[in-house]
Amino acid sequence: MDGCKSERRLREFSFGKRSVLCRWILRLITMLIVLALILPFGFRFHLRRRLISQQMRVRECEWLQNPPFLCAHGGDSEKAFPNTMEAYYYALQLHVNCIEIDISRSSDGVLFAIHDRELQKITENNTAKFGYFGKNEVEELDARYQQPIKIEKQRVPTLEDALTLISQSVGLVILDAKFGPPLYEKGLAEDIISVVEKTNCRNCVILSKSDNLLSKINKLKQDFPVGYVVQKDLSTGVRSKLLRIEGADFVSVYHPLINEKLVKTIHEGSKKVYAWTVDDESSMYRLLRQNIEVIITGKPAVLQGIMLKIQKECRVHDWYARFAAEEKI
Repeated sequence: MDGCKSERRLREFSFGKRSVLCRWILRLITMLIVLALILPFGFRFHLRRRLISQQMRVRECEWLQNPPFLCAHGGDSEKAFPNTMEAYYYALQLHVNCIEIDISRSSDGVLFAIHDRELQKITENNTAKFGYFGKNEVEELDARYQQPIKIEKQRVPTLEDALTLISQSVGLVILDAKFGPPLYEKGLAEDIISVVEKTNCRNCVILSKSDNLLSKINKLKQDFPVGYVVQKDLSTGVRSKLLRIEGADFVSVYHPLINEKLVKTIHEGSKKVYAWTVDDESSMYRLLRQNIEVIITGKPAVLQGIMLKIQKECRVHDWYARFAAEEKI
């Protein structure tokens, strides 16, 4: 009797042990099946994330193949008053490859490097218009305007003096032609061309908000590159037409308006894209990815630092070398 009970217990124990083992084997098989189904998806997800990361890195580094001109707006206006000889000196010390000069005409027809807003700061008169000042009056102005500069007085330079200083030291000079009362655009095209030819500025281009002025310059001197402005009308919010002057070489666009579609449209019209005036870092990063030709900034040292930082990061990740070898990924 006891023997039978022992045998039965042994069978029950063996059966229970086999049942536990079977359950564990079943669980293991189930886990393996689940892993077999999940792993490929996980691997593909990982690859997709890595590909997206690589594409982002490519986009960050791609501009290094054809970097835009870094254009100092009025020189280095962080360190000196804009459009002064000192501001141009500081910009040249940064080795920028472009300087933008605002040009205005005195009442007696002399072109100076100045903007009405700068004149208003100098004179502390918010309604001052440069066109009503004669050459002698302009030469009496002190363009320091409380800037911590080393020399006692900063005079407003003539366009001729400014071009003599900078034109041989940079790759591009943008002349932003301003106009107003009392002369407005009368004879302005001829005056600009005269100074450009006198200083032999072969890398000068002319920018203006007046399409009529640009068309006249284009007729008088066809080899003189001109560019028009694209911005939004403050009263209506309507953006100006992207392609409107057939003979223009470039389009200067207010930088918040720039996107891939706009750049593509202008490039398809065989024109270059200049961005103005880009002074915040987030916009600098964004515009470097937009495949444009020129970035105009009042903070050239900041933009230069960002460009060097990205260049260094791309080289560390070996992307820059891959671009050089493969042209484009």
